[in-house]
Amino acid sequence: MFTDPISVLNQLHITPGMKVAECGAGSGFYTIPLARFVGEKGRVAVIDIQQPLLDRIKTHAQREGLTNLDYIHGDLEVKEGTHLREGWAQAVIISNVLFQIDNKSGFLSEIWRIGTPGCAVAVIDWTDSFSGMGPLEQHIVTEDAARRLFESKGFVYDKKVTVGDHHWGALFTKPKPAQRS
Repeated sequence: MFTDPISVLNQLHITPGMKVAECGAGSGFYTIPLARFVGEKGRVAVIDIQQPLLDRIKTHAQREGLTNLDYIHGDLEVKEGTHLREGWAQAVIISNVLFQIDNKSGFLSEIWRIGTPGCAVAVIDWTDSFSGMGPLEQHIVTEDAARRLFESKGFVYDKKVTVGDHHWGALFTKPKPAQRS
């Protein structure tokens, strides 16, 4: 089974009114369901480096009557490349992107920058290349490797996310500052 966006979103603590960044939106697989999850009072920042993909997502969202999306042509690997202000996102979704990122350190720094304290970060990626259906074998980022990457930047592993037969999923959190007594 391939990934079901509704099933995945149900596992991510996404609630109405939230601000969510979809980093590397691609075809917009999560965009429409995500916009419905956060509702009219929420916002979805749809970020991709390919403008034609953003245009396609925008057309689809407009046909669906969704107005709670912001389309951002940005580079996830550089500081302020998302064009979001610091601490904007209460949740971040990163699906089928990690294997494409060259500057993983810059990418993780940008995710950290845009996340609020307590921000949930969902990461979904391919488990294998599946004879060319997924990314090249040498580009695969395993769940364990992703966990090491995210934890090295200060994110806390929360739980495994069930996403289908061809992908792995994990939920991380940007920790809140320690309370002073």
